Amino acid sequence: MSKIRSATPDDAAAIAAIYGPIVRDTTISFEWEPPSVEEMRARIDKTLATYPWLVALDDAGAVAGYVYASRHRDPPSYQWSVNTSAYVRADQRGRGVGKQLYRALFEQLVELGYFGAYAGIALPNAASVALHESVGFRSLGVYEQVGFKQGGWHDVGWWQRRLRDGTPGEPPRAPTTPTA
Repeated sequence: MSKIRSATPDDAAAIAAIYGPIVRDTTISFEWEPPSVEEMRARIDKTLATYPWLVALDDAGAVAGYVYASRHRDPPSYQWSVNTSAYVRADQRGRGVGKQLYRALFEQLVELGYFGAYAGIALPNAASVALHESVGFRSLGVYEQVGFKQGGWHDVGWWQRRLRDGTPGEPPRAPTTPTA
């Protein structure tokens, strides 16, 4: 079992090290250039102002993976829904880290007032599909040939997970991040 905590800007180098090879070597991410540590730090800061970003730590205390939420769409009617992204360090994949991260994220999202989570998965990506379906996401459909990378067109499948039922009250609130 990994320790899960809120990400901080100090995690930027470890997060960039996990994400960089995915950007550089695969079509899992549609970014073309891995973000720098400074760019990743800015992304973490921006996300934490409104949404949760969590990291899992391995037995040595190093970042083993991360998950975060982001805006689903702009119109206010979408404010109770979020997009999610999760990435796990190569040597930690298949150990349940992604599941732990997602379960912790879902708890926070419910507490903050969200109702639905969505995930876009560049296809093919059997491991990501299996992860998302193992934590309750269900397939919605596929955007065919929507992204071009590494010389070819790629599909993106969309998955949805209902976080809770009911009628929204107040708009969701931003997470509180621990201070050092």
